[in-house]
Amino acid sequence: MGFKIAHLSDPHLSPAPFPGGRELRLKRFLGWVNWKRARERINDMEMLERLVADLLAQKPDHIAMTGDAVNLGLGSEFSRAAEWMRELGAPSDVSFTPGNHDAYVHDALGPLERTFEPWTEGYRFPYLRERAGVALIGLNSGVPTAPFFATGRLGRLQLGAFAKLLSETAARGLARVVMIHHPPMRGGKAPMLRGLDDAREFEGIIEECGAELVLHGHTHRIMAQRLPSRATRNAAGFVPVLGAPSVSSAAPDAVHRACYYLVDVEREGALWRTPWRARGLVVGGREIGEREAPAA
Repeated sequence: MGFKIAHLSDPHLSPAPFPGGRELRLKRFLGWVNWKRARERINDMEMLERLVADLLAQKPDHIAMTGDAVNLGLGSEFSRAAEWMRELGAPSDVSFTPGNHDAYVHDALGPLERTFEPWTEGYRFPYLRERAGVALIGLNSGVPTAPFFATGRLGRLQLGAFAKLLSETAARGLARVVMIHHPPMRGGKAPMLRGLDDAREFEGIIEECGAELVLHGHTHRIMAQRLPSRATRNAAGFVPVLGAPSVSSAAPDAVHRACYYLVDVEREGALWRTPWRARGLVVGGREIGEREAPAA
């Protein structure tokens, strides 16, 4: 029997309110204009509702939501995000990692922490959740940035605690599933000014300490890559890195069209297998069904 994880990311719950009054910031205004010009036509909330219903019908053991629940980091957005997270399931069965839109500007950080505390073990990073032999490790790469930047950063203290946590959970024989918003590797198909600043350090930790799977969002692309590691216990011999597209995207092309992953974490002797499949909005239609899953 495997442990089934459903992974979704970047719902960007819409519509994005206009950032007026005390919440008005230059970055928020520019972000609202960008939403009106582009994302308003792509983010489909009716389809998102149907996709979540399909996900819940698969009866996953745990749900990983890797960030960007909101658009501009506004108080009203966080209130709606909390309601939406509760629709996914009890906080003990759903894990969250913050994205750059969640940490859009500095005054969003307080509401962000208060909103997502139940889904992040007290909003302390890295956090650990143990479920049926699986170590679910959540990282926070969401930091406020200047306008036109969407970079992420883990920082020295979080990286050090992350390395220690990987080693400790490996010693206990757990399958280590890492959740993060930004693609945590160099060349991770994140455009310039949108990647993880300390991806090199993350890669070094994975090489040294190992993991069995990494889940991320941010790029709004369906993608699978791999990281080398002499300490991984994934039977594939490398660490798969799965990137989910925006789960609310009604984009016409298959790469950016909404879907979510189902990953079965299965023990194979002293090793672990992590086969995955994708379900989402089928290309060329409005139905929800099986999608071609990328190979790492």
